[in-house]
Amino acid sequence: MFNDIGPLELVTIIVLAVLVFGPDKLPKVIQDVTRTIRKIREFSESAKQDIRQELGPEFKDFEFDDLNPKTFLRKQLDNEDLGLKEIRNGFDLKKEMAELTDAVNSRDSDSTGSSSPSSSSSGGRIDMTKKPEDPGKDDRPVFDADAT
Repeated sequence: MFNDIGPLELVTIIVLAVLVFGPDKLPKVIQDVTRTIRKIREFSESAKQDIRQELGPEFKDFEFDDLNPKTFLRKQLDNEDLGLKEIRNGFDLKKEMAELTDAVNSRDSDSTGSSSPSSSSSGGRIDMTKKPEDPGKDDRPVFDADAT
């Protein structure tokens, strides 16, 4: 629970507790806090047992940690019954994209060889380096900053 508290932070918390509660009341406060934590743990365990009893025998292997989405996904991906490891290992995105690119490029080369004479001089391809011509370029009104 407190794995990320370092020694300097622990000393700081102890000094603050002594300053706030005083050395006389500090043992009583610590007992009260530990008693409260113990009651909260007992309450949560009894609630878990009640939920398990209400769910019935079908959910005997149910763990409350499975309600965390990361834990649930990790457990399901490690499950061998579904065969997800084979699917994940058999899927190579780079290979699929290379095959798709080769198929598209071969189709383009086939269509350029059999293009009709009515197609453009570039062989049916669109030249993306040219800027599109704007026939109505001069029809637009001039921007007037004072008018807006």
